[in-house]
Amino acid sequence: MIIVPVKEGDSIDRALKKFKRKFEKTGVMRELRERQKYTKPSIRRREEKTRAIFIQKLRDQELI
Repeated sequence: MIIVPVKEGDSIDRALKKFKRKFEKTGVMRELRERQKYTKPSIRRREEKTRAIFIQKLRDQELI
C-alpha cells in the first residue's frame, strides 16, 4: 500500500503528483501490461531473430 504524507499547506495536486511518482516506481502498471501481452519464449526468440536479420539487411544496404 502506498502512503503519501501530506503536509499542511500542500495542495492536493502536489500530493497526487507524489502518489503517481511512487506508483510508477513500484512498476505495477508496467508488469500488468507485460502480462497482458504475454508471448511464448519460442515466439519471442523468433521475433528477435527476424528483427536482427532485418536490421542486418538495412546495414548491408547502407554500406553498398
